Amino acid sequence: MSDTPKDLYYTATHEWVRVEGDVAVIGITDHAQEAMGDLVYVELPDVGDELHAGDEAGVVESVKAASDIYAPVSGRVLAINEELADSPELVNRNAFHDGWLYKISLSDTAELQELLSAQEYREQCAAEEH
Repeated sequence: MSDTPKDLYYTATHEWVRVEGDVAVIGITDHAQEAMGDLVYVELPDVGDELHAGDEAGVVESVKAASDIYAPVSGRVLAINEELADSPELVNRNAFHDGWLYKISLSDTAELQELLSAQEYREQCAAEEH
């Protein structure tokens, strides 16, 4: 099974959230990048964009497929991982660290309770494979 850090929140659409104070760092999971294969392009939201939980926030493309990425929580985009423009493979190498996608200001921490725990996410991934 791919890496699923216990200290993160997860979505059914394979995004992860790491909370750092009132900022949410967001990326796609190790499971998602493994399923997609080598990423060749990442489209991210613009700094300053207001996103609501469930909004389309960008796209990741691999040699096999393109997949939308969604905002797991609501807030304003504070930063994007600009290194991904030239090096989308950072997501493949380390989805949970160097491969983060964007950071937003958390506008409603209660939304975190709607997300999956690492265990719940692992169970969902296992069910998808059967």
